[in-house]
Formats: sequence, structure tokens, C-alpha cells
Amino acid sequence: MKGVLSHFLLQIPVLILLLILLFMDKSQSSPISGAKYSFSIRNKVHVLPYDISPNTQPLPFIPLLAPSPLIPFTNDSLPKLSGLCSLNFSAVQDIMTKTATNCWTTFAPYLANVVCCPQFDAMLITLIGQSSKYSGLLALSKTQANHCLSDIQKVLVSQGANENLNNICSVHPSNLTEGLCPVASVDEFESIADSSRLLTACREINPVNECCDQVCQNAIDYAARKIALNDMSNSNGNSSLPPKIARIKDCKNIILRWLAGKLNPSTSNSVFRGLSNCNLNKVCPLVFPNVTRITNECGNRIRNQTTCCKTTKSYVSRLQEQSFVTNLQALKCAVSLGKKLQKENVSENVYDLCHISLKDFSLQGWYC
Repeated sequence: MKGVLSHFLLQIPVLILLLILLFMDKSQSSPISGAKYSFSIRNKVHVLPYDISPNTQPLPFIPLLAPSPLIPFTNDSLPKLSGLCSLNFSAVQDIMTKTATNCWTTFAPYLANVVCCPQFDAMLITLIGQSSKYSGLLALSKTQANHCLSDIQKVLVSQGANENLNNICSVHPSNLTEGLCPVASVDEFESIADSSRLLTACREINPVNECCDQVCQNAIDYAARKIALNDMSNSNGNSSLPPKIARIKDCKNIILRWLAGKLNPSTSNSVFRGLSNCNLNKVCPLVFPNVTRITNECGNRIRNQTTCCKTTKSYVSRLQEQSFVTNLQALKCAVSLGKKLQKENVSENVYDLCHISLKDFSLQGWYC
């Protein structure tokens, strides 16, 4: 009798699993309709071999049958947009999906410097550039910029991006306008700049060679200076004109948007990411707190090596919490911290003494 009872009890989990599968199969065959965007946004999620229509909202999968953990779970709720943004979102829907994934809610603050913000910037440039094909404009008005940035944020959040993305990447409505650049239309731009030279230099770049040779970057710099200084020759020394450097910087954004209008979205996104990587690796993105504790334990003559190394490693571990960094950035950070310690009379090479390497400057290296 006990053997029969125990055999029956062992079968209960199997029966429950079969019932769950049967329930899921039936529940997923009933579509749930919902409102749609005024444009098309595709959510790429790998699921079971059930035929689920795009407007179907399936019930959560049980862990055994869950999609790949590398595929983000998106928010199926549809955002309510302003209807006042003229940008063509559907032209860059794949780029927007990629941006949402790169700026995934939990990891966005840590990936901001290396992945998220460069992709967000590239998406904004590509979006305005693609829309310029129809509008003839390379910038938005302040009113439009407010509506569009709000709508962009809503769409990205609906696909899993961090709700504070604009703050994380320091993006404001003014970033979508012409800023201080005196040129904002495609026709005016092409009447001043050497557009053929720009396209030849930037149509396709090698990420490694570009960072060294700077062919595309030099072409952009030359065009930006020409556009920024275009109306200064008639200024008669007018001191009210904005600073030259600020104008050139804003004109570079206009040039990038123009390029985005001449290239397909995928190509332009790759080009802009390559250019941003060149600038990304030039500086250390980490902020160094006060090094007094290291100076006290490791300065002048080290009295206790264990205490010195413990203090130094604790300091470096706190740096890891700020952001992910690339290998080249880690090198810049190690050099910068080394110089800072030398100025504070830490003459010993604490990196060798305490076995601190480049990977210790990055959060991702801590897990290796």
C-alpha cells in the first residue's frame, strides 16, 4: 500500500506540469488586441514554436520554457505619444530597438559611458538625419524638440530602456536644435560645405584606422569650421556673436545629421558609433575621490604594506562602481591615478606592490 501511494505522489508533479502546458497552449491561442503606435516598432523576442501574432500578449512562460536570458523582457504597454513630433520614427525602428537594449533599465547607469549614451546619441542623429529627407531640415525648433524628446523617451522605455535615460546621458531638448550653428537646412548646408568630400571620407569607416588617421573626423572638422565661420566675415567685429568653439561644436552635429540623411540608418549608426569610440578612448571617464587615506598609508615610507594595499584596493574598488570602462580607458585611468598619487608624495609603485592591474579599474574585470 505504501509503495502504491508513493508512486502516485511521484506522478503528481508530472500531472501538474502537463496541466500548466495545456493551459498555456489554450491561453496563447486567444489574441488580445491593443492600440498601436502611429509607427511600427518591432520587439524581437525568441519564444516557443507557437504562432503568436504581434498583437498577442502571451502569459508568462514557466522557467523551464523561458526565452534566452540574453533577450530583454520588454514592456508590452503602448506609450501615449504627443502626436506633435514630426520625426519619422519608423525609418529607424531597428536602431531604436538596439538603443533600448543597449540602455536596458538596470544596466544603463553602468553602461552609460561605454555603450548606452554613444548609442543614444547615434540614434538621435540618425533619426533627425533620416527625417531631413522629407523635411529638408537638420534641426528641430525648441517646441518640437520638447515633444520629440519626450516621445522618444516613451518609446525607448516601452522597449525596456531606463526611465532616466535623458538624465543619464545628459540629453536635453536643445540637443535636437541647431544650437549656435548658423545653418539648419539641407539646402543651405550643401551650398556652403563640400558635401562630396564629406561623403567620400565618411561613407564607410574602419573603426581602428579612423581613430589613427582621422580621415572622416578631419573632413567633419573642416566643414564645421567653414559653416560656423560663414557669417562671421560680415560681423564687423560684433562681440555679441557666440564663441567660435561652441559654434563649431554645434555645427558638427548638423554635419552628422546631414550624413545620416545620405546613408542608410544601419550604416550611419555604425559610422557614428565608430567616431564616438575614437573620442571615448581619449580620456578616463572616472572621477577620482580624495586620496588622503592612500596618502596616509602609502605616502613617504610605507610602514605597513598590508594596510597600504588594503586601502588602495578599497579605493580602486569604489572607482569600479562608477561605470564600465574600455581597456584603453582603464589604461588612461591607471595613468591618471598614478600621477595623482605621485603629486601626493606616494613614491612607491602601489600597482606592482599591491598586484593591481588594468582590469581592477573596471567593474567587468572584477568578475573575470
